[in-house]
Amino acid sequence: MATEKMTVGANVFESKLGGLTVRGKAHDLSAWFVLALRMMMGIAFLNAGLSKLLAAEPFSAQGFLLQGVNEASPLIGMFTWMGSTPWFVEFVNVAVPFGQVAIGLGLIVGAMVRLAAFFGAMMMFMFYFANWDVSHGLINGDFAYLLVFLAVAAFGAGRILGLDQLIEQYEVDGQPLIEKYPKLDYILG
Repeated sequence: MATEKMTVGANVFESKLGGLTVRGKAHDLSAWFVLALRMMMGIAFLNAGLSKLLAAEPFSAQGFLLQGVNEASPLIGMFTWMGSTPWFVEFVNVAVPFGQVAIGLGLIVGAMVRLAAFFGAMMMFMFYFANWDVSHGLINGDFAYLLVFLAVAAFGAGRILGLDQLIEQYEVDGQPLIEKYPKLDYILG
């Protein structure tokens, strides 16, 4: 059985972590699937945020934090503290709906995608522990969405029909923005 040697280039990705190197070759259609994941999560989060902001009653996370969190959650004490602390409830009441709208818009237009995906993954991490149920294993929809956000960030989905591709190439002092400020790669892409 022959093995195919892959060289890093178009459609080939590689990562080294510790002493382990992983390498893969993406299909030509992979960019479309990454774009679809970005758009799916963007639309879902924009819809979730707008439904909270446009609801007849003002959004309040307190009821969920105190009564909606699964009692088996290993973080039940933290969620109870959150729901019992007035300033934190007020913070969450603003951060969740506006954060969901910002994440959704960022993903849809492809701007600051890695930053949006990071905060989306953080929200899904919290929802994962709030909705804790391991009766069918450790993997649930919240965990799967967390991984989708991480994949969107890892694949630089904002560079696929997104504004990040344009933002990165914007010239500052005759140099593309991403080259002048390489740490922006953690936010853009």
